[in-house]
Amino acid sequence: MAPRLAVRDISFFERPVTFARPFRFGAAMMEAAIQAFVRVEIEVEGRGRATGATAELLAPKWFDKRPQLSADDTVVELKRSLQIARELYLAAREDTAFGLHARIIGAQVEACAREDIPPLAAAFGPAEIDKAILDALLRAAEVNFFDGMAQNIAGVDARLSGDLANDDVTQFLATRRRRERVAVRHTVGLTDRIEGDGGLGDPRATSLARYFKLKLGGDPDADSARLARIGRALAALPYDCHVTVDANEQYAELRALEVLVNRLDRDAALRPVTDRLLYIEQPLPREIVRHSPLGSLARRDIIIDEADDCYDAFPVACALGYRGVSSKSCKGLYKSIINATRAARWSAEGGRYFVTSEDLTCQAGLAVQQDLALGALLGISHAERNGHHYVDGLADSPRAEAQAFCAAHPDLYRDDAGTIRLSIHDGDLLTGSLTGPGFASAVHPVWSSLLPLAQPAAKILSEQST
Repeated sequence: MAPRLAVRDISFFERPVTFARPFRFGAAMMEAAIQAFVRVEIEVEGRGRATGATAELLAPKWFDKRPQLSADDTVVELKRSLQIARELYLAAREDTAFGLHARIIGAQVEACAREDIPPLAAAFGPAEIDKAILDALLRAAEVNFFDGMAQNIAGVDARLSGDLANDDVTQFLATRRRRERVAVRHTVGLTDRIEGDGGLGDPRATSLARYFKLKLGGDPDADSARLARIGRALAALPYDCHVTVDANEQYAELRALEVLVNRLDRDAALRPVTDRLLYIEQPLPREIVRHSPLGSLARRDIIIDEADDCYDAFPVACALGYRGVSSKSCKGLYKSIINATRAARWSAEGGRYFVTSEDLTCQAGLAVQQDLALGALLGISHAERNGHHYVDGLADSPRAEAQAFCAAHPDLYRDDAGTIRLSIHDGDLLTGSLTGPGFASAVHPVWSSLLPLAQPAAKILSEQST
């Protein structure tokens, strides 16, 4: 039986992160951002108190892309999501780790809606606090993430997913085994080089990745021309590779998407991409996904990402012709587990459904390790890893902290002329050192080096103030 626990304290911190090169996805451009850190203290029945931690980038203009909002506005939404969730978790009575999440998520979404914060951003606060709680619980139980989740230490059940039974979830978790290697999927952002130094044929830039994620801009003409260039570069590689494409909601309607897909099917210039294409990620705006059957476009494997903003999003999308959904720890690790359970069950019944691993620039340290562990638990063979080339490793962390992560996880990091960076082995990340007690990390940040997270005021909607 999963242990019951109570949350005693939650603290938020921040650290600025400077990008090594601009990252453009969809309509957004990131050159710097804030990484938020969460520290929780819990009391576990029969085991006393324990501390857990997590971290995540406050990525602007991804959780909420409404054009009237500035990048700073969307970061404020994420901070408010954390604040609102903190109040709910501290006020909650004792329960299992998942039980706390299940009881709070509805109230969280409602409270955020009163401040005009959409569901995807609303889920960010609980997603981060849940990771830190799980870290603390695993430390209290002196068990690693993979063994703990196989035993369902968090008490995950089907109460938020009416299409599943509790046994579906517990049996899925019981079959999980850590994946020892997870391939890096190298992102080709909209401003990234394709040819020459720093391009797709430069092993210093790609770390010999065998998987590539190609960003699209929403214009089938421009996207087709760019994909043709990328295809020529990929065809020149001395090894086989696979690709995914991600439009980040930039295709405003099905008609434009159909133009692109038809070209992928018929244009010889796109054949080097088409022959390697695994799936198309979130081409349409989240607002229309629930109301737009894919029709003939379902001949291509298309997945949702930004549209995955609640527990029923994946089943609804699948009924419309989608075949997959992304796992991102910033959207909620428990939702990833539920969706992976669904995909496994539906596939066993004769369908073909899948969960992918995507990365909203998880930074080296807690964020990348916990997200990597989640994907390795779910059995996902390759994962987008933006942080390893858009950010200079742990260069923004205190040297003592960076060296501590490197020493504790020598298969995952390397010292490159004084800067600690991810260590990629023939295109793969290794997960062996993620098996100590806690959620995939033997090290916590140097808390004294962090600033308290700046606290924004609650947003008062005009209709509430009149």
